[in-house]
Amino acid sequence: MKYIDEYRDKEIVRLLAEEIKKTVTKPIRLMEVCGGHTMSIQKYGIPYLLPEEVELISGPGCPVCVTSRTYIDRAVAYSRLDDVIITTYGDLIRVPGSSSSLDREKANGADVRIVYSILDALMVAKKNRRKKVIFLGIGFETTAPSSAAGIIKAQMAGITNFYLYSAHKVMPPAMETLIDEGVQIDGYIGPGHVSTITGKGIYLNIPEKYGLGVVISGFEPVDLMQSILMLVQQIENKEPKVEIEYTRAVKPEGNVKAQEMLDEVFEYRDDWWRGLGVLENSGLKIRDKYAMHDAEVQISVDVEPLIEPKGCICGDILRGVSKPKDCKLFGTVCTPSDPVGSCMVSNEGSCAAYYLYNR
Repeated sequence: MKYIDEYRDKEIVRLLAEEIKKTVTKPIRLMEVCGGHTMSIQKYGIPYLLPEEVELISGPGCPVCVTSRTYIDRAVAYSRLDDVIITTYGDLIRVPGSSSSLDREKANGADVRIVYSILDALMVAKKNRRKKVIFLGIGFETTAPSSAAGIIKAQMAGITNFYLYSAHKVMPPAMETLIDEGVQIDGYIGPGHVSTITGKGIYLNIPEKYGLGVVISGFEPVDLMQSILMLVQQIENKEPKVEIEYTRAVKPEGNVKAQEMLDEVFEYRDDWWRGLGVLENSGLKIRDKYAMHDAEVQISVDVEPLIEPKGCICGDILRGVSKPKDCKLFGTVCTPSDPVGSCMVSNEGSCAAYYLYNR
């Protein structure tokens, strides 16, 4: 298949649903660890096509959702500095911090600009040499290479007023921690976009150490149903392994050039994840050779004390132990237009997906 309508063919989806029903013999819990998959699963009603033995649960696959409020608080503090311009992707601007958000600061006069890529942020820095331009680098292995490329480009072009504030994270430590903590998971629907960069190698420890399979999936209904069938077959046959369903985009070795840029600019550090706490070597820190572009190193700012919202269970949702409808705030106090937690803000958040497609 090579056309999008083929990946949305109802007859193929029906046949895959029948094959899953014929194959499964026991209760199975599969976790998707990609926010894009969460949105697609709810949009296309995938859970309602599956037999009752197969349960899908969302994991920590939304980078905005797993990021600390302290990160937002620091970004807000930066935005209040007279000589700073904040550049950011659109979904981050409305994420609530302890007492404010970038959206509110922008309304109060802060120079906060939505950009579509780090190259846009570099252009802002070139045109505003007297200002410090900070790009909020957030995301997993998918977006981290573009941040690395932006820093390399800034260094080569002598754009000394450009800075990255990194919240980049890597996925495998979170996937392994969930298993170590006893969350009931029988297999992973592996992230498609992340895997275009990393390839399949980063997941090999999961079948080898934990005996759980990973199937790297695309985002269309046929992709998801095929991936679920592949995982069910692995589980029923007791043959856990890493497989690629999303072969039209993911190569086993991944994008080697992007991996090289990541290694050039970043090094691992321990980082905090909502719902999971501090995970060893799960974050990406700018290397010393590029420290002149590291906002945390170069720009000092006072950050307000952290305040977490009462009643929000976003952390439990990201761990797969609760679902959005379990939250008392869901759809009442907490909505996309007035979010309490980050899971309702991002277009990859579980609460946002349920609010749009599964209320």
